[in-house]
Amino acid sequence: MKPVTLVVLGSALAPVLGTGPAFAQPRAPTARLSCAEAMAMVKTEGEATLGFGARPPERFVRDRSFCEISEIAELRFVPTRDNPQCPIGYRCREPDYGDWNWDAN
Repeated sequence: MKPVTLVVLGSALAPVLGTGPAFAQPRAPTARLSCAEAMAMVKTEGEATLGFGARPPERFVRDRSFCEISEIAELRFVPTRDNPQCPIGYRCREPDYGDWNWDAN
């Protein structure tokens, strides 16, 4: 292919490739939301990416069905406008060694 063709093809695909979950921007910081608002956002949408404090934005989900098959859902508490420990939803993560019940028979 000629270089001109590649430029045209690349510019035609840019809008299609530029949309998707990888480019999702975080919503308002949780410190601006009330606990009920933050919980409702996660519950109604199923998943939401929210930022809080100086830490990077985090993805919160309604339940484990939004996690990968190898992940577990861990309840997360974040600071909101009216509650310093708001149970906003769950965070998907890979289980650690200590998460397994090794004593069960």
